[in-house]
Amino acid sequence: MTNARIRIASTVPLLAALALSACDRPGQGAFVTINSSDGQTVAAVDGRSGEVKLALPGFSGAFKLPKMSLEADNFELNGVHLYPGSKIRNVDVGNDRGKEFVMTFDSPAAPDVVRDWFRQKMEEADFTLTDQNGVLVGTTAEEKPIRIDMRPAGRDGSTGTITLGG
Repeated sequence: MTNARIRIASTVPLLAALALSACDRPGQGAFVTINSSDGQTVAAVDGRSGEVKLALPGFSGAFKLPKMSLEADNFELNGVHLYPGSKIRNVDVGNDRGKEFVMTFDSPAAPDVVRDWFRQKMEEADFTLTDQNGVLVGTTAEEKPIRIDMRPAGRDGSTGTITLGG
């Protein structure tokens, strides 16, 4: 399996990268949507089923890729990966300066542990963050708004949402 990374310095065409990260893991996988500047979904990839849907000017269709799973090392934001052992659940890529990038992920540690880990790693990478009632809010090194919400999920686990831009 080839290992693809989601780098959030720009919204590059993710379909090619996601195709490279495809692997056959039953019951696991990330869901990715890519939107046009007017907010319409132009591409959607369901990593659990392998289905890809496109709605581009002059072309629309669907096809299947092998199932895929995106994990902690597949995501990088200014050198910061997800908490070790995390798995990406959903990615929604806005395709305009005013649109948000939103990613949901599951982590194998409690919300406060993951939040503290992010705060330390991101501050080392020149992010400016404050804890607002358990939610990390601030800016990236490029002064883009970022928000990290963590909530409990299962025993000793958590689900997080990273929102960039907007």
